[in-house]
Amino acid sequence: MATITAAHFVSRASHVSSETKASPVGLQAQSLSHHGLRAVNTVDKLQIRTKAKAIATRAVKKSQAVTESPSSAKIVCGAGMNLVFVSSECGPWSKTGGLGDVLGGLPAAMAARGHRVMTVCPRYDQYKDAWDTCVFVAIQVGDKVETVRFFHCHKRGVDRVFVDHPLFLEKVWGKTGSKIYGPTTGIDYRDNQLRFSMLCQAALEAPRVLNLNSSKNFSGPYGDDVLFIANDWHTALLPCYLKTMYQPRGFYTNAKVAFCIHNIAYQGRFAFADFSLLNLPDSFKGSFDFMDGYNKPVKGRKINWMKAGILESDRVVTVSPYYAQELVSGEDKGVELDNVLRTKTVTGIANGMDVQEWDPATDKYIDVKYDATTVCRHSPSIIASLDYYNKGGDVDCYSYCGVSGHGCKAIVEGSTSSRVRIASGQEHSCVWIHWQIGRTESCCFKLICDGFWVQGTGKKYMEEQIEQLEKLYPDKVRGVAKFNVPLAHMITAGADFMLVPSRFEPCGLIQLHAMRYGTVPCVASTGGLVDTVKEGYTGFQMGAFNVECDAVDPADVQKIVTAVKRVIAAFGTPAVEEMIQNGMAQDLSWKGPARLWEKMLLGLGAAGSEAGVEGEEIAPLAKENVATP
Repeated sequence: MATITAAHFVSRASHVSSETKASPVGLQAQSLSHHGLRAVNTVDKLQIRTKAKAIATRAVKKSQAVTESPSSAKIVCGAGMNLVFVSSECGPWSKTGGLGDVLGGLPAAMAARGHRVMTVCPRYDQYKDAWDTCVFVAIQVGDKVETVRFFHCHKRGVDRVFVDHPLFLEKVWGKTGSKIYGPTTGIDYRDNQLRFSMLCQAALEAPRVLNLNSSKNFSGPYGDDVLFIANDWHTALLPCYLKTMYQPRGFYTNAKVAFCIHNIAYQGRFAFADFSLLNLPDSFKGSFDFMDGYNKPVKGRKINWMKAGILESDRVVTVSPYYAQELVSGEDKGVELDNVLRTKTVTGIANGMDVQEWDPATDKYIDVKYDATTVCRHSPSIIASLDYYNKGGDVDCYSYCGVSGHGCKAIVEGSTSSRVRIASGQEHSCVWIHWQIGRTESCCFKLICDGFWVQGTGKKYMEEQIEQLEKLYPDKVRGVAKFNVPLAHMITAGADFMLVPSRFEPCGLIQLHAMRYGTVPCVASTGGLVDTVKEGYTGFQMGAFNVECDAVDPADVQKIVTAVKRVIAAFGTPAVEEMIQNGMAQDLSWKGPARLWEKMLLGLGAAGSEAGVEGEEIAPLAKENVATP
């Protein structure tokens, strides 16, 4: 067991080796008992309670003695960079949307290029493949000193590190998807600032205190020459702590921080009086200081975590080139941080997708596998599979009015970005369906299908709209207001077209999944939808929607109607068949984005950074990792 208690002075000699397939070091011969938060034993518990102070004193003294000496742990170095991704989510262990997908896919792609890669995220659950490293770190959180420990596994060439503490594990307990940030959607935990302050500090400790030996190419601690990639507001304190707690004391002197914005609508705005909870010098108040016209969480002056992350990091990145342009275009798209972003260079790199999980040739959720050569013959069997979700089969979800009896099937998909601010795909979809069904003179609805599938999660009132649609039109609509992986795969595979009517979308995955499965996307012209869907080549663009209204703009509904009429007119023509082939022929994996990320990170000039090489991922996709409590 190793205990490190001074976040400012870390002993380089107090590392404990962690092997993915080995039992936790120091616990092999001890019986374990379950205490609700983690697997602990009585000896472990007694040592933590009675010897913490003594161990802390020894650790500090040892740290001071060996600070200037090299690490005693054996280090095997490969080429490339030492990269540490820090995030509140990391798929498949924890995920509420695109952030978790990125942390699941991009690090593995960077590891495939020969870089040494670590991810650090909270341990929200009893992950069955992550071992206790028995390394403890005591850090200052608010006005208390809290002890955290690290769990670790090595998957797809990446060191996956999980920060263990009751602030994370006690709150979620087996329901990662819905309780990461609050008890229900739209309601935050009151101590989120403390939780993510802890995450940032723990992430700065992990590269120095963890002696990881799971890779044949790398061994030992990551050390000081690292590049941190902080993701969204939850990790915005990392560059601040780096500058105040480490670099003045000679640690991480060559380290750099890239701050990635996945969704600027979530910024971490809190009462200005809460600045004292962050344990930062007053000189940082200017980076956090923020005024807006809203009364939440308090009226008037606030602190803004994302603003500080933007200003204090060495580089700002976001998830698509067009979204980068939108962020600096004005207050509506930049969500009141456009003026701050204009002081920095914002690099936009479009996301990739997980081509192992989303592959029509191997997809375990669809009965008939297919590829680009058989794409036109797969639909009937997949449609039959969808009948399982048809609640009695009263709704004929797809009509067959196309050429040669093959129907035109349009799926209205609630984009995952519906959690963003006022609305996205769901709200427009619901209003449009109301409008189409209610207009007897309209033939557009009848041409599209005899029924609609609407799937998505988001703000409560949007989920209620989806459920209400089914009640109002039981013979026309099926609404699924929950996260359902098999259904999402079957809808994507069984559709001819995917409608994505988002007000704004930083990057988006729905359209990538659709193209991968030969489903032609029809998307709003915003963010990553512009970068990834090419009009007339891989899909259809509907135009940009109004982002400043409190309700759906009728003009936006008309844009959807016009676009769908274009889709219907093109259905069955060689043009659509060509779009299908063009979409499926693309490399939508993380390989391309990883090359661009590498180029950007090398430009930061961190010590020891070297370019990587082209390579394949080291191991297959990690399986489901959430253990049953």
